[in-house]
Amino acid sequence: MTEFFDIVVIGSGVAGKSIASGLAAEKNKVAIIEEDLWGGTCPNRGCDPKKVMISAVEAQDKVNQLKGKGVKQAVKVNWSDLMAFKKTFTDPVPEQSRKSLDDSGVVTFTGTAKFTSHQAVKIGESIVKANQFIIATGARPFLLNIPGSEHFLTSDDFLSLQDLPDSITFVGGGYISFELATIANAAGADVHIIQHNDTPLKAYDNEFVEEVMNTLKDKGVTFHLNTNLSRIEKTDAGYRMMDDGDFDLTTDLVFGTTGRIPNADTLNLEQAGVEYDKKGIQVDHNLRSSNPSIFALGDVLSKKEPKLTPVSSFEASYLLDYLTDKTDQPIVYPTIPTIVFTTPKLAQIGVTSAEAENNSQSYDVSTIDTSKWFSYSRSNEPVSKVTVVTEKETGLLVGASCVNNEADQLINYFSFLINRKISAEELSTIMFAYPSIGSDLSSLYN
Repeated sequence: MTEFFDIVVIGSGVAGKSIASGLAAEKNKVAIIEEDLWGGTCPNRGCDPKKVMISAVEAQDKVNQLKGKGVKQAVKVNWSDLMAFKKTFTDPVPEQSRKSLDDSGVVTFTGTAKFTSHQAVKIGESIVKANQFIIATGARPFLLNIPGSEHFLTSDDFLSLQDLPDSITFVGGGYISFELATIANAAGADVHIIQHNDTPLKAYDNEFVEEVMNTLKDKGVTFHLNTNLSRIEKTDAGYRMMDDGDFDLTTDLVFGTTGRIPNADTLNLEQAGVEYDKKGIQVDHNLRSSNPSIFALGDVLSKKEPKLTPVSSFEASYLLDYLTDKTDQPIVYPTIPTIVFTTPKLAQIGVTSAEAENNSQSYDVSTIDTSKWFSYSRSNEPVSKVTVVTEKETGLLVGASCVNNEADQLINYFSFLINRKISAEELSTIMFAYPSIGSDLSSLYN
């Protein structure tokens, strides 16, 4: 059976779902194809459930920091209760996501899409043709290709663990590893992180990464830096990990957290004339691929911008406007904040301190220890530091990084100041509620 549509979207994550509904609202005949969970990674097995679980860690830290300062008893994270709470968020997502697409007039297909020509895909026994396609298939965990790699679990598995084992090892030193290690450690597991070099979280300020690592070490997390894992063996005691030297560690479970790869290699893109590389699908400034009738967005793209949910949403909003003739301009990304949900949290935006120091004629850099400031000392935070980068010519804020328990709030304030090009003088005329994180801004940027 062959069906014809104006536009077909492949992938129902935040980007695909949003643009499919938007195009249908503009009276287009739209179909969307999903091979896994409707709603995509973020609400099912990504940022949303992770943040639910981090909430328990935040509560534990807040109480533990105030033990003996008005609070008498420390708290423990109960894994089974936490997982049950998480499921109240994730379990409804697939059905709700598909229903919202149905209600918006989008025709839904479940199955794996493979291009058979420039304007057709096959889903099982069905052929779907369209004037235009939008690829929003996201990314999947990357696993090291070493002997025993079949023993790796992924972040997907971690977020659905029914029982937390006594010991867990994460292979890789990126944000996924650090965040999951933070959760597992807070719930009582013996946690190890293996990194092939000595620069985990390499995109972030080295000094601030050290603060996060030291805090995690104090809580019991063990880091194995400069360790190139070469094989994994299943034994009666668990999973034994070794390198080509004297590293030898056995753990109950081992998770591959060495990044993610775009879901571009499973679509038969060669049949569609769409060019891609190991980083994803290559597009122009209108998100158009090498096939002019096929667009792509989200984590499947080959791009320098971070592959994050709000970036995917931004691209979907832009492409909807472009395809409905509301704009003919190229996509222009704002300055994008990123964050690692550890305890303390680590966040940054814009020009980094390293970039600024390498271009000292153009930028001023200031790092402030704010641990004694009221906003942080009131809850007895052990670590709080902020770096701001300003442009010498204009005096404008162009970069910031922070490490503290409120970094997720603070970095969003910095994002607003940077993207709106608000000067320190203008900031000084804005009144924030006191005492609050916002009320500290004029003391950080002045």
